Amino acid sequence: MSSRRLPVYLVLDCSGSMSGDPIEAVNQGVKALVAELKSEPYALETAYLSVISFESTAQQVCPLTELMTFQPPHLSASGATSMGAALKLLSQCFDKEVQQASETQKGDWKPLVFLMTDGMPTDSWEKAAKELKQKRPANIIACAAGSSADEYLLKKITEIVVKLDNLQPDTLKHFFKWVSQSVKQTSQSVAQVMADNQPINLPPPPQGITIVP
Repeated sequence: MSSRRLPVYLVLDCSGSMSGDPIEAVNQGVKALVAELKSEPYALETAYLSVISFESTAQQVCPLTELMTFQPPHLSASGATSMGAALKLLSQCFDKEVQQASETQKGDWKPLVFLMTDGMPTDSWEKAAKELKQKRPANIIACAAGSSADEYLLKKITEIVVKLDNLQPDTLKHFFKWVSQSVKQTSQSVAQVMADNQPINLPPPPQGITIVP
């Protein structure tokens, strides 16, 4: 088997509006996602996980870690929505953690990023978003969670945007299940040697989640 890694970044909004049931559901969702991926041989072989949270600031709560030893963090909600800071940090993490191809080695697979937010950015984010969209360093799936999030703003970061009808624990649970299925599918297709620039093949989203055209 190749030792190329599939880096997976979860970039999660932990602003004050997520407090209570939503952030609890996110914590449960991340735990369920890790448990589900650990039961999938291809994911165990290739997937490495990292969690970036953002509120008034952005921080990488878990550096890129192989699935087997990954411990889900405990996230709490407070503060504003510094999405710009999160996007900048994400780019720095790519530079620092993702192995680039060179003459002697193939490098990692293109990272998979799931960015979830339930509101509008409170800092300047346009420049960071534009850079990510131009460079395309990763396959980014952005999620507008609930009615206060703007899916068209997220289109400025990536083509692939999904919308959650609401922030109910069930909907969030479905979202994380869908994320784990997406990672599983991608880890299987890289195991079967996916061409590097092939678009990713996402499973159909569950009820309560729509892909924004």
